[in-house]
Amino acid sequence: MSGTQFSQVNDEQQQQTHGWAAYDSSGVLSPFEFSRRANGENDITIKILYTGICHSDLHFVKNDFGITTYPVVPGHEIVGEVASIGPNVTKFKVGDKAGVGCWIGSCRSCENCTQDLENYCPRAVMTYNANGFQPDLPITYGGYSDKIVIDEHFAIVIPSNMPLEGTAPLLCAGITVYSPIMYYGLNRPNMHVGIVGLGGLGHVAVKFAKALGLKVAVISTSPNKREEAVARLGADAFLLSRDPQEMLAAKGTMDGIIDTVSGDHPIGPLVDLLKVNGKLICLGAPKTNPELPVFSLLMGRKQIGGSGAGGMKETQEMIEFAAKHKITADVEVIPMDYVNEAMDRLAKGDIKYRFVIDIGNTFTH
Repeated sequence: MSGTQFSQVNDEQQQQTHGWAAYDSSGVLSPFEFSRRANGENDITIKILYTGICHSDLHFVKNDFGITTYPVVPGHEIVGEVASIGPNVTKFKVGDKAGVGCWIGSCRSCENCTQDLENYCPRAVMTYNANGFQPDLPITYGGYSDKIVIDEHFAIVIPSNMPLEGTAPLLCAGITVYSPIMYYGLNRPNMHVGIVGLGGLGHVAVKFAKALGLKVAVISTSPNKREEAVARLGADAFLLSRDPQEMLAAKGTMDGIIDTVSGDHPIGPLVDLLKVNGKLICLGAPKTNPELPVFSLLMGRKQIGGSGAGGMKETQEMIEFAAKHKITADVEVIPMDYVNEAMDRLAKGDIKYRFVIDIGNTFTH
């Protein structure tokens, strides 16, 4: 394999690993034994303590994208303790807390990689099911397991004041909302920003936006989320997107909108909420492409953009910002043997706002 994403190691020293995997498109997860590579010169081995359940995990176990390689071990919101390090490792020592997000490798030499945008590398290696996108890559297994081996470059240093269970989802949900807020310049105090959807991504987006000093409006189809958004999470306003009068009253008031919703939904009404030069940033991936409201874009010099996770430098920056401002995800911690029930509840939207698996108390290390 090209690039430097994996250290050279002796295959005879592979590490026996305990995990849970889905074996077919039923998506049912059950125990699975497999091997991790030995700890290489630039690697750290992390004893996994907590792993968040991302909605994409549900899609992958059920093969909704049509690219799942079974058995699949999901999980890319991983936190734990460094159990061993290679001789060239400088970023970690044994006992440190470390995290792993969506990517565990890249070519390290392309234009994107040299600009700290490993997440956009054409050869980026996903934490699990990497060969689903790139058939020439080896199978990768994720964080529904007791350990992971990773090049230190792709591991995140977790500050000591961060509670690990609430930190795990930040390795995906956190960076996915933080990156577009920063890149698209929606981070200046008192800017008016809308957050579409109050789920796993949306609730974290509200927390980051408020910590940055922004005026935040949550936009949702669910009227029962009004009190949650304003009274508990601290949003400045709530817009019921199904109420034409509320949407009309907010027309042309927002500098930017972070759209976290993956379900099919119209974007024209969201574009109408933007000021001149406003930006609508899409983070979700609807099954069908929405109709582009070209006239509204022309009349306001507005932009529609996208964003996917973040590179390693920005992810570390996000975690340090979260530590400074005491930002964590709202989680429900579950044992590993509850994971199938959790997946069923996730499919129904029955979670506030992220399931996190207690890996440390599941497996004997």
